[in-house]
Amino acid sequence: MLTRFIIYGFTGWCIEIFWTGLGSLIRGDRKLRGWTYLWMFPIYGLAVFLEPIHNFIRDWPFFLRGIIYVIFIWSIEYFTGFILKNTVKVCPWDYSKATYSINGFIRLDYGSAWFIAGLLFEKLHDLLIKLSI
Repeated sequence: MLTRFIIYGFTGWCIEIFWTGLGSLIRGDRKLRGWTYLWMFPIYGLAVFLEPIHNFIRDWPFFLRGIIYVIFIWSIEYFTGFILKNTVKVCPWDYSKATYSINGFIRLDYGSAWFIAGLLFEKLHDLLIKLSI
């Protein structure tokens, strides 16, 4: 479980750096600067707790699985953002200025990104099982 937690953490970091680098390109930054936060490693590592959900819904239609992942990822994002804001007084992401933000912790317009990310983590989970990790 610890090994998969670490793999999910690093995978999440890489995806986030790619995502923010893509955002830089869209904003015209030809350096394609991407970034993440140390806080995100354990948060992405929490994907290990989506594995039992994946096992349960494995045979469901991909669209329904994606929606379920979005709901769980938003829940984790909201909960961890809330906890960080109320314990260390800072949340690494601040969506408060975004149009479709909920309390600055989640963005509803990122639903499609989380839909894809959930399905990608599902494939990673299958690979880790195949590799006996």
